[in-house]
Amino acid sequence: MKKWRRKPWSLLLAGAFFCSMSSVGAAADLSLAGAVELALSQNADLKITKQAEEAALASLGEAKSEKGFSVRASGGYSVGRNWSDRGNTTTSKLNGGVESGVNIWDGGKASGGIDSAKIAILTARLKTARAEEKLRLSVIEAYYNALQAKKTVGVNKASVDNYQAHLTNVEQLFSAGSKARMDVLRASVELSDARQTLIKSENDYEISLAKLRNLVNMDRDEPLRLTDDAVYSPFAPALSDCLAFGVENRKELWIDNYDVVRKELDIEVVKAGYTPQIDFSLSASANKDFEPASASSRGVTAGINMNWNIFDGGRKKARIEAAEAALDAARLQLEKDRNDVDYDIRAAYFSMKEAENRLNSTQDAVDKAKEDYFIAREKYRAGEGIMLDIIDAQLALSKAEMNHISAQYDFARGKAQVENAMGQSLTESEQRAADAMDAVPLARAEISRKDAVRAYEENEKAMKERQDRTVIPFHTAEATAAKPSASQKERAADVKNAAKAANTGDAANAANAANATDADDTVSAANAAAAAAGNGGRA
Repeated sequence: MKKWRRKPWSLLLAGAFFCSMSSVGAAADLSLAGAVELALSQNADLKITKQAEEAALASLGEAKSEKGFSVRASGGYSVGRNWSDRGNTTTSKLNGGVESGVNIWDGGKASGGIDSAKIAILTARLKTARAEEKLRLSVIEAYYNALQAKKTVGVNKASVDNYQAHLTNVEQLFSAGSKARMDVLRASVELSDARQTLIKSENDYEISLAKLRNLVNMDRDEPLRLTDDAVYSPFAPALSDCLAFGVENRKELWIDNYDVVRKELDIEVVKAGYTPQIDFSLSASANKDFEPASASSRGVTAGINMNWNIFDGGRKKARIEAAEAALDAARLQLEKDRNDVDYDIRAAYFSMKEAENRLNSTQDAVDKAKEDYFIAREKYRAGEGIMLDIIDAQLALSKAEMNHISAQYDFARGKAQVENAMGQSLTESEQRAADAMDAVPLARAEISRKDAVRAYEENEKAMKERQDRTVIPFHTAEATAAKPSASQKERAADVKNAAKAANTGDAANAANAANATDADDTVSAANAAAAAAGNGGRA
């Protein structure tokens, strides 16, 4: 890893996170903040994103080399035989040399490339920062999804308990002769349905926990207990403030602006490539002749060289036009992303406010539904109510509780979505967690090069064998069909008639011919009928 990203505390923080993972496994406890920081420190997708920064750094080194000092060495040994009227001669020689050079003037091509590479590094870091923000949002959403799923399980468990208690009561009343057998059966069916709903909600809860474990990159079998919950607190900033904050802080807009600058630099670099290029060179050489006579020589040369591409057949013009088109595209992308940021903030803000309104109204609905269920249950026990009243009251209670839970977590997720749409940066502790990722070792391949090549060879062999098995029955069928029987000839004639009728646009005759054929020829006859329809025939 590059030193520019290394923090003195990164190793210690990474170790602390691994220790926290152990404690999470032992106690099965995970807070929302802990989940976010774990994800930022070891999420697999984020690790991949960060590698783009390393690639950008390497590109900067390559760009700087264009302006640097270069040294090239050469050497060789040769043997030759010459024939002429004066006689035959043999030659052999040894030569070597060293040449160095440095660019004096290139019209700004190298410096433009260096600046572009520096901006690319900044862009890569911004992309990483935005990926970190999106990851934080994903973790928050997954955490609240799991909490919502858990509460849904609780509601369904309560519903099962209510139906079980009701069934017990109905059975007692039936035994006493005050209720019909139908009520017992109906109560039993409703209890069974409630249990099925509970099973599904429990499965959904496990899936939501699996999603959370995947985001934080922890043991998929780790026992997990979520210790935080969504606590309602009003969202203070107005929409206008959110929009203004987003314009200044969304990383995508900064990336787009830097991309426009890079595209402008690309045009300058292209133009610079067609100005005179001036280089200083210094070289030293040595030669040793062995035959026909022994001799040696040495020399040193210094000079200034100029290269100037005066005419290139229009390549310069085309490259500039391409660079200008790319610049226009970058500017359009910036404008589009500005509109997208505005939409993202507005959509998240209005959804959050809608959830907030539902949250305030659904609690009252829950209280009233509980009261209604209690009244229906007591009236039934007293013999004044009917079974349908209890079922309706229980369904209404479950729905009201589900609506309240949904509003509660929709609002919590909505606040996080608004903050993300605004481009809210990581907190200090979250940033420390993200920086600690540098200390996490990358996984090595679990398969060797030799094993990979062997797997390829085995796969090629299997593919060939499969192709051979496919070809054999094809030829067998072809050989069998080479000698048609009398009945096959008759069926072929029927198909031929169908095709003829189709070509003449007579769909009716084509269909009749199709009906006259055996099942084996149905496809051919049907194709003929379809052709008739395509040629304007009428069925």
